[in-house]
Amino acid sequence: MKKSTIIVKNTEVSLIQTDEQDYISLTDMLKAKDGDFFITDWLRNRNTIEFLGIWESIYNPNFNYGEFAIIKSQAGLNSYKISVKEWVAKTNAIGLQAKAGRYGGTYAHKDIAFEFGMWISPEFKIYLIREYQQLKEEEQKRLASPWNIHRTLAKVNYRIHTDAIKSQIIPNKLTASQTSIIYATEADLLNMALFGLTAKQWREANPKKEGNMRDYASLEQLLVLANLESMNAELIHMNISQEQRLIQLNEMAIRQLQVLTFNLLDMKAATLENN
Repeated sequence: MKKSTIIVKNTEVSLIQTDEQDYISLTDMLKAKDGDFFITDWLRNRNTIEFLGIWESIYNPNFNYGEFAIIKSQAGLNSYKISVKEWVAKTNAIGLQAKAGRYGGTYAHKDIAFEFGMWISPEFKIYLIREYQQLKEEEQKRLASPWNIHRTLAKVNYRIHTDAIKSQIIPNKLTASQTSIIYATEADLLNMALFGLTAKQWREANPKKEGNMRDYASLEQLLVLANLESMNAELIHMNISQEQRLIQLNEMAIRQLQVLTFNLLDMKAATLENN
């Protein structure tokens, strides 16, 4: 799950991406509304229910229209009240999500979040849309950058790497949690060879940063990482021990980073001379 944040009129608002769809935190947005309000106050409004019903009918083939009709008939009454969890459970809605844990809170698909922004205030909605669009534009620029191309290459090579682990290292009849431990240790083997620390050590040293160490790697490091993943896959197929693989991969990382760094310095020097 990918997470990012935007600042809307001095309010930090979280976004998460699931199945390539953006969901915006209504819990964060609510902090910008004057007064003591709750998301259930917005959800009990008849106009809100009608909007949600139309949105679900367009995008959700499994929407429960029978339950929706019952809820719609009660919306707006003084005694009516429904939570996000109840709305989702009764109607099979996909536009709203109530999450617990690390990304806890109520999230809404961006279309619905913009409508919620109007409930906060018309001004807030305009700023929300503007900040969201700027975030998307910045993401598109990153996707087109050489850095992202090599990040993608590293991910593709990682698939080769995990396939080698699956076929050569993981015994039969292990649970999913057991196999994930093996994948994680092999990923940390590459982390140690290239960065000199494990993913856990990096998180402990950088508690305020989102993502992982590879998200903050240089272009040169990502190039070497892609090579290390391919090499480690071959070493796994050759039944080389993990300890020996770490030594060989570390030596390979040092050599390749030195070459790439020197070449980069030469290119920069040549550019300065030409200018």
